Amino acid sequence: MIRDARVLRAGFVPREVEHRDAEVNHLSSVLEPITNGEPADTAIVTGPSGVGKTCISKFVTERLREEVLDVEATYVNCWRNYSRFRTLYQILDDIGATIDIHRQSTPHDELIDRLQQYDGPRTVVILDEVDQLEDPSLIYDLHSMEQFAVICIANKEEELFSRVDDRLVSRLRSSEHVRMDKYHNEQLYDILSARTKWGLEKDVITDKQLYQIADAAAGDARLAIGMLRSAASTADRENCEEITNNMLLDAAEDARAQIKQKSLDSLTPHQRVVYDIVRDHGPIGPSEIHERYTEDVDDPRTKRTIRTYLSKMAQYNLLEAKGTSRDREYSLVDSAAASPVS
Repeated sequence: MIRDARVLRAGFVPREVEHRDAEVNHLSSVLEPITNGEPADTAIVTGPSGVGKTCISKFVTERLREEVLDVEATYVNCWRNYSRFRTLYQILDDIGATIDIHRQSTPHDELIDRLQQYDGPRTVVILDEVDQLEDPSLIYDLHSMEQFAVICIANKEEELFSRVDDRLVSRLRSSEHVRMDKYHNEQLYDILSARTKWGLEKDVITDKQLYQIADAAAGDARLAIGMLRSAASTADRENCEEITNNMLLDAAEDARAQIKQKSLDSLTPHQRVVYDIVRDHGPIGPSEIHERYTEDVDDPRTKRTIRTYLSKMAQYNLLEAKGTSRDREYSLVDSAAASPVS
């Protein structure tokens, strides 16, 4: 049943991108100066989860590297590498400059100096989930180094801007902004159809079933592809010649659970404390969350940072927010209320 499992994986970057021509062209034009050895503006790519921000950024960067010999790229997931040291180390490691760096004893300033001294090919640095950085001033440091072109990926601009100083806000506001909206059902169908064509054997799933997945995913390509992957995996494991509707029902629940678990596993230690407080005491307001949080940790973050954490977890469907900003309360998301495959 499965011809090419890579096509069904979440991080797969296709040879052709569906329904994002304008965004691809915009981002390509931002990065174009580095093909001539000139500095490029910082690009900020924003939009909800599952709209293709990471895919587009990697796609444009790979096309660029195909066209130009002296261009490299590095990708950093800032949710996983949220500290300044880990982000810097990841970039340096990708460009081959970590030979004598010791994780325990090398000062941060030395890592910055190492980047400033880098004289290799111009490099595109993709900072995914950039609003997760504990020290956003790192963006300013990279922005000032002409040998690096920076792509910052975040869900919302305002949450990124709220965590940086005025000096960096000014730089970021003057950067190129690539804004992406949720997919329509027809667009999701086209994405699923392309993945099916390259990843699965012929006639194992119907067009109607692809539309059902698209409708249930509600504009989230990551979820839609996850459903397709889970259903195909079940059919393949059971030696079936086609995907049944019952398999789709199970796949929807399985894909949501996998995405939720991946998001939970990605939480920083402080975010996990906040999540656990909501889990154990929700519905609960931000002030009480912060009070309980400060009792549970040794080095508490500010109320503003905790609100950012809560907003981030709501964007990733880990938490649900109800009420206005004045009387808002957070609770765990009711997974049973998600759009079913019908």
